[in-house]
Amino acid sequence: MNFNSPKVDQKMALVRTNKTWEIPESLSTDEADFWNRRTFLKSAGLIGTSLLFSQSPLSAATAGFPTKRNPKYNLIEAEKITEEKYVTGYNNFYEFSFDKEDVKDKAKHWKTEPWSIEISGMVQKPSSLDVNELINEFGIEQRVYRFRCVEAWSMVVPWDGFPLKKLIEKAQPLSSAKYVKFISFDDPEEAPGMKNRSYPWPYTEGLRMDEALHELTLMVTGVFGKPLPNQNGAPVRLMVPWKYGFKSIKSIQKIEFTDQQPKSLWNELAPQEYGFYANVNPEVDHPRWSQAKERPIGSWFFQKIPTQPFNGYAEEVASLYKGMDLKKNY
Repeated sequence: MNFNSPKVDQKMALVRTNKTWEIPESLSTDEADFWNRRTFLKSAGLIGTSLLFSQSPLSAATAGFPTKRNPKYNLIEAEKITEEKYVTGYNNFYEFSFDKEDVKDKAKHWKTEPWSIEISGMVQKPSSLDVNELINEFGIEQRVYRFRCVEAWSMVVPWDGFPLKKLIEKAQPLSSAKYVKFISFDDPEEAPGMKNRSYPWPYTEGLRMDEALHELTLMVTGVFGKPLPNQNGAPVRLMVPWKYGFKSIKSIQKIEFTDQQPKSLWNELAPQEYGFYANVNPEVDHPRWSQAKERPIGSWFFQKIPTQPFNGYAEEVASLYKGMDLKKNY
């Protein structure tokens, strides 16, 4: 199969059919592995927001829990959910540390309450929106998505959030707006990695408008049915499951609507390695390693599985790129 053919949208329909099967609860990890220092009292709902903030580095987005899993966005039973200890303990967040396993400790005292998102650019309703108020307005649900890092490792994660489309509709972008630009925070006093100003902080990313409006594109405020921990991008991050993970920007503070393709941090630093589109493509290697296979986190180091075009979401998203050269537009 030629993944880069202009007819890719016709071929990709054969990749996967069982996209709505429920993952049984038996495949989830024990709650105790998530918090380590305390037991999450699920039966008590929020169990008192002040208690949560006093004992755990939780995000501002405490509203909307517990969530319900949306069966439309579950994967087949063979794809076991990655253990929580890996999802929350193995994170790229260079603003805090270049060591994935050190991010959790470096970010644990970071304050993300209160938190608002500034909406600007080509919109009818520029505004500043509180994250908790957005959750109360839109509600949140749980979706199980594949997550594929450009570094050739992967996870299967139950994210909690709401479709980005709802926020876009609230902002009412002008017809001239073709792209959505996302901007993270810039606070080197709290995030030690940002003291290295050779990087063009703050972290920025962007999507084409049709990508942003796609039903799979999620604004994430939680994981495993709990508020998003700091190391995972609290209090709100993006999740675009058919793209490499660096596109799913963490800790979003600003969203701008524009008619120009936005610059993004990694694309600006190394355009030969990190393209603007960053669609998962096993036939387009990173200049320094193959993208044909990936290692599921939690498995043995040499235990790899084939990478799927568009990370397994070709049936849903390949039509967005009809006629495009997917090697040139990597």
